[in-house]
Amino acid sequence: MPFTRIILREGYDDARLKQISDVLHQTLVDTFAVPQDDRFQVIEALPAGRRVYHPRYLTGQRSEDFILFHIVAGKPRSREQKAALYQALSARLHAEVGIEPDDVMVVIQFTHPEDWSFGNGMMFELPK
Repeated sequence: MPFTRIILREGYDDARLKQISDVLHQTLVDTFAVPQDDRFQVIEALPAGRRVYHPRYLTGQRSEDFILFHIVAGKPRSREQKAALYQALSARLHAEVGIEPDDVMVVIQFTHPEDWSFGNGMMFELPK
């Protein structure tokens, strides 16, 4: 049950935004044990002055195509699942969308099931 904020530059058309969204979702399904229908994302396209980042911090060289994926997940994942997500997302975005791997940053934040309500004022509970 992840929720992802995709923060990127202004200027992408709807088709390219959908492509980025689809790549993220399929990567979550394939590497992060996310059900196919569990898709919750917000895409934020911001002007250059509203995205502040160092062009080389802990990577090669970031460009204006820098994308931040902030994933909030409701159950813990293993170190191996996280590494697989990072690698696959970066590789797929490069192959399918032309985003350079240095331009892909992922932050994962874990919560508890009771931190989620999917509607009707009901607290989410894991099946027993």
